[in-house]
Amino acid sequence: MRSLDVTKTAFSNTLRSKMRTFLTVIAIVIGGFTLTVTSGLSAGINQTVDDMLAGYGEEDQLFVMQASAMGMGEDLGPGPQPYDPEAGQQSSTFGQEMLSETDIEFIEGIDGVTNVEPIFFVSPDYLETSGGEQYTLNSLDIPADGPAMELVVGELPERDAMEITIPDTWLTMLDADAEDYEDIDPQIALGETVEIGISNLAFEQETVQAEIVGVSTANLAGIGGAPMPSYALNDELYEIQNSGLDVEQPDAFIQAVVDVDDLEANEQAIKDALQEEGLVGMTLEDLLGIIQGIIDAVAWVLYGFALIALLAASFGIVNTLLMSVQERTREIGLMKALGMSSGKVFGLFSMEAVIIGLLGSVIGLAAGLAVGFTANTLLTGGDGPLGGVGGLTLFALDPVALGLIAAVILVIAFAAGTLPAARAAKKDPIEALRYE
Repeated sequence: MRSLDVTKTAFSNTLRSKMRTFLTVIAIVIGGFTLTVTSGLSAGINQTVDDMLAGYGEEDQLFVMQASAMGMGEDLGPGPQPYDPEAGQQSSTFGQEMLSETDIEFIEGIDGVTNVEPIFFVSPDYLETSGGEQYTLNSLDIPADGPAMELVVGELPERDAMEITIPDTWLTMLDADAEDYEDIDPQIALGETVEIGISNLAFEQETVQAEIVGVSTANLAGIGGAPMPSYALNDELYEIQNSGLDVEQPDAFIQAVVDVDDLEANEQAIKDALQEEGLVGMTLEDLLGIIQGIIDAVAWVLYGFALIALLAASFGIVNTLLMSVQERTREIGLMKALGMSSGKVFGLFSMEAVIIGLLGSVIGLAAGLAVGFTANTLLTGGDGPLGGVGGLTLFALDPVALGLIAAVILVIAFAAGTLPAARAAKKDPIEALRYE
């Protein structure tokens, strides 16, 4: 019997007991479906992160902040801690450690650092539109020169201009009649002048005017979800915030953007030097890698569940084929009596297992892709619950992963079929023909 004939016979044999085969295939479909959806989610999120990293340009930079601000400070254990006079003088705001001028000077002195751009921490009170409406302004995004956010329209604020971007969710403040910000043309925001109110140390409010030059949408890292000022506007707000009393206030920086000469070669040495001073330096890849790490951890958990489903399906294949061998004992005896070798019999039943695995993998992969791409469209589309997350790809096609999934399923199916196939191949033709 030729290989093609073996395949045709195996396929027809799998359809003898349609219900039994169907139930076995369903178990494989569940595993294949879960693996496909999981790999697509992982590929989609990783693609989103890669796109975000590419959007930040090629500049070699580290973002430096206090280790405690990232939850990476030294664990001193419970109970009261000894007072450190030097640490006690360190700037902090709302319980979060800030960088001091001493920290900035230390960073500037590290080998490989070419420039340090400290970012002042500001906490404004409100934003007022040209129509006189005031809106609470709890926070501002950190100023940036490069494309640190996804813009819907407009451009980033110029460094020395009194300019600002607003998130697309804030468009309703410019059109009170609109029911939802998605119904508003973001172009109407460009060129609008707003006033930002901020309190000084004497709790006296002052205002600064700024022009809206861009409308952003929040990305996966949350950047773009708050108004972003230019460097000049941020500095002006900080000057007001630290005025009002005849006392000298130490400067407080929320972080420092550090340019590095040959980041690949100097990154670890600079990070080690920062760590010794209680600081942490992170590249953009490090920051977004935290998100990737969480997604990958969830993906591996789902992979585990899917493999358990496939393991259960393998027992279904063993059971299905063992029953088939039992029911077809006389047929096996007849095939061997007519000259079919034990190897061909083994190959016939192994092929039946592979066909069951092939059916399950094709259906499972197709269903996973269909559900994944449909969910991606519905969830990340303009009207979807994740439509406001800029640049988000929830599900992506990974051909290599799909090929590996199909291969794993076929290997598991073949391995599960070897026991029944071996039992069929060992049957004595005379005893098999006598079987009733």
